[in-house]
Amino acid sequence: MGMQRRMAPVGALAIVLMASLMIGTGPALAAAASSPVQLYTVFGIPIDFILFALTLLGVAIFHHRTLEVALSGLAAITLYKVVFTGFKFGAGVGGLGLHMQHEWVILANLFLLLMGFALLSRHFEKSQIPEEMPAFLPDDWKGAFLLLVVVFVLSSFLDNIAAALIGGTMARHVFRGRVHIGYLAGIVAASNAGGSGSVVGDTTTTMMWIDGISPLSVVEAYVAASLAMVIFGIPAALQQHRYSPIVKDAPRGLAIDWIRVLIVALILAVAILANVTANLKYPALLDLIPVIGLAVWIVILLTAPLRRPDWEVMPETFKGTIFLLALVTSASMMPVEQLPLASWQTALGLGFVSAIFDNIPLTALALKQGGYDWGYLAYAVGFGGSMIWFGSSAGVALANMYPEARSVGLWLRHGWHVVLAYVIGFFFMLAILGWKPDADHKKRVDAPLPPIVEVSTA
Repeated sequence: MGMQRRMAPVGALAIVLMASLMIGTGPALAAAASSPVQLYTVFGIPIDFILFALTLLGVAIFHHRTLEVALSGLAAITLYKVVFTGFKFGAGVGGLGLHMQHEWVILANLFLLLMGFALLSRHFEKSQIPEEMPAFLPDDWKGAFLLLVVVFVLSSFLDNIAAALIGGTMARHVFRGRVHIGYLAGIVAASNAGGSGSVVGDTTTTMMWIDGISPLSVVEAYVAASLAMVIFGIPAALQQHRYSPIVKDAPRGLAIDWIRVLIVALILAVAILANVTANLKYPALLDLIPVIGLAVWIVILLTAPLRRPDWEVMPETFKGTIFLLALVTSASMMPVEQLPLASWQTALGLGFVSAIFDNIPLTALALKQGGYDWGYLAYAVGFGGSMIWFGSSAGVALANMYPEARSVGLWLRHGWHVVLAYVIGFFFMLAILGWKPDADHKKRVDAPLPPIVEVSTA
């Protein structure tokens, strides 16, 4: 407690420094501006990025105050852009309103999914299935590795947030509640790697599918992701085995609650169905309402009379979710248009960028640019966020369950194998498949539809 009291004034000092940078450098640079929507830089770095970097640095250092730092950073970035630079859709408060009008559906979907999947995780935990897992897993480190493989497979057809939470729930039971941070990084990495090669396994790959990218182009990401699974999975399993070995025997007399299992299955099935149906038949609807999140909550509320959801987890989950939304909103305000042209070097770099920036706008920009080999992009933006705990929604969701994971230093120190796996997996894919950019993607997207020919049956 004493350490937290000392952190408070230091955290306030960091916020003051952010505000000072914004106020001190803004007017000098604004004098040269000819338009209210302008990109200002310090030593060639946009001030937007500097403010966001300071926010992330604050999160890394003051991991007991992550929510306060994230909200303070969002406030500083928003104020800077309202007063000095403007937004993509306009300047001032009006530009902010237009920006949020464009982003609110993504944020609402993320909010509803994170809150809903926390309840899903509790349903799964109370179903007694996690307690049965030791009966099917080997007793040594191979059991920990096999659990990561299960998360990898689940994420190929489920949302990676759900896969990570299910993995975290199982790990809590089979390791007596003592889960190593390196293994938590492994769970997040497995969920992101498993979704990287499937057009229904990750939001970014679904975006590619809707934009006309073939699912076969995306599935190539598994060439890198499968090797990466082995590279980070074995060290993570060994870390966990040394820290807290797997429980050898399941408790006797367990009775699986099949109603809760059915509820979990319904929530996941409806989420997948809503995602696929909306993307294929009603894509315009995705820009109007948070379809997937609403579908999940409809099932949660309709099944509540069968088994009461664990509403008690909502307050803590809410705080973690607001933290994520603050970072995602800040990332959405960044000038990602400054990315270089498509190449394998750019794709490799995007993996590292996605560890700190929201990968959804990065993917949208890459689709607008065109010229990528989409398997590489899917692997980079999908798996790259695993390198830092807040680099992916799966990581933030798992950190809601395990607050001790909210330390960038500990995550990088004990999850070093994730960074290594990302790099080796990428270059393995490059050596095996080569770089084959899809130069005709933009032509297909922009091409006019063929005329409709009516055939008479008379």
